[in-house]
Amino acid sequence: MEPIQLFDLASRQAQWLSVRQEVVATNIANANTPKFRAKDVTPFDSELKSASAGMAMARTQPGHMEASIIGNGKVEIDEPDVNNEIGTQESGNTVALSTEVAKMGEVKRQFELNTQLIRAMQNMMLTAVGK
Repeated sequence: MEPIQLFDLASRQAQWLSVRQEVVATNIANANTPKFRAKDVTPFDSELKSASAGMAMARTQPGHMEASIIGNGKVEIDEPDVNNEIGTQESGNTVALSTEVAKMGEVKRQFELNTQLIRAMQNMMLTAVGK
């Protein structure tokens, strides 16, 4: 029996959210550290692209289009462009607390959505098997 791809994708998103939460928390913790550069993770879209590469549609006729989406499936941490709101402070720090707090709220909402989706998928599976 093959693993259910939606559960695997939800698990990958939870891992990605954990990494992002850690990076944002590190940014907040270093808000007063001289020359600290704020970081963020690559968007989850690259993970979605790598997942869709494994779920390619079957070509039943040669005239059908072929999917060519390929991702690497890795969470990467990068330094985003300097925030226009704060820029670089005199100390060389680029952390904008308001932006980082907004990111924490976004991570929280995405964790909640991920949990609700997993719960809905589990309920759907249980209904399908009659329990």
